This record gives sequence, C-alpha cells and structure tokens, in this order.
Amino acid sequence: MAIAEKTSDNRGRAGGMPKAGSAPKMKPKYAAIAIAAVALVLLIAYLAAGLGNAASIVANGDNVSVYYTGSYTNGTVFNSNVGRQPFNFTVGANQVIPGFDQAVIGMRMDQNRTVTIPVNEAYGPINPALIISVPANAFGNQAIHVGTVVARTTPTGQQISGVITAINTTNVTVDFNSPLAGKVLVFNIEVVGIHKKQ
Repeated sequence: MAIAEKTSDNRGRAGGMPKAGSAPKMKPKYAAIAIAAVALVLLIAYLAAGLGNAASIVANGDNVSVYYTGSYTNGTVFNSNVGRQPFNFTVGANQVIPGFDQAVIGMRMDQNRTVTIPVNEAYGPINPALIISVPANAFGNQAIHVGTVVARTTPTGQQISGVITAINTTNVTVDFNSPLAGKVLVFNIEVVGIHKKQ
C-alpha cells in the first residue's frame, strides 16, 4: 500500500498534473508579457478610435459636401440643393458666407444642424452706395420693368447683377446689393462628405 501511494505521488510530480480543484499557475514573466500585450492592444484600439473620430469631424481647411436649405426667418425658402447634387466647398477659404463656414465646423458625418445666421455673418447690411440711378435712355429700346435683372461691369472688370426697383420718365433705379443683403438667414445643413485637409 505504501508503494502504491508513492507511485501515485510520483505520477503527480512527474506528469505535472495539478491536484484536483487547483488552477494552473502562470510563471511571473509570462504573466507580465500577457499584461503588456493586452495593454498594447487596448492602446492601439484607443488611438484608432480617436483617429476615426477626428476623421469624421469637420475642421478648418477640410473640403466638405453638404445638403442645405436656406430660408428667411418667416420660413420662406430662398434656396435649397436637397434632391440635387451636394454642395462642395473648402472650410475657411472664403467660398461661402462666414456664418455658413462657422456652422459646419465641428459637425460630424451625416449630422444635421439648423443655424440662424445674423446679417453681419451673412451678406451684410444693405449698402446705399450700391443703389444707383441710371438715365432711362441708357437702356435704349430694351424692355424694362421693376424686377428686371441687369448686369454691370465694375472698374475692376467684375460682372455684377442688379435689380430694377423703380422707373420714372427720366431715370431708372437699380439695386446692386445682394437680394439677401440686410436679412437674417436660417440654414438647415446636412454633412454628407468630409475630405480632410492634406
């Protein structure tokens, strides 16, 4: 009986089999390696998530694609590209009015936002210097009426459009301000594309 007990004990040591109910123990150096590996995986995942989030947020210098609907404060829509091609522009490149530029910064892909843009961040106040009186005979035989759009070339060669606002027997008043000048504007914007600045 004593030999049998010794044989059983020897098998336990030689075979490396743990006693019933005990868990295998990991050597300290292997445990440290495992912990380091897990920490590395978590760090990579964290950095990847951070880079992914940054890539999906609009920042200055990015080229973005948006759908928008512009309206006055009374709800009247003056322009929209919904149902057509997205509008593309580079943020901060003075390609759109300042308030629109600022509105998209910080937006995420597929995010929708409604913003109210004050006059000074939209098309500015009405400039009286851009409302001019032109001799009626300057239009020759052209049929004109209030609301007719006319073109003018500036001293720098730029073509600008104006709208006839009044007509009398001798003079025609033309307003070369933007039709949106002096107005508070409301835009609903949806970001559908973000191309990060290189």
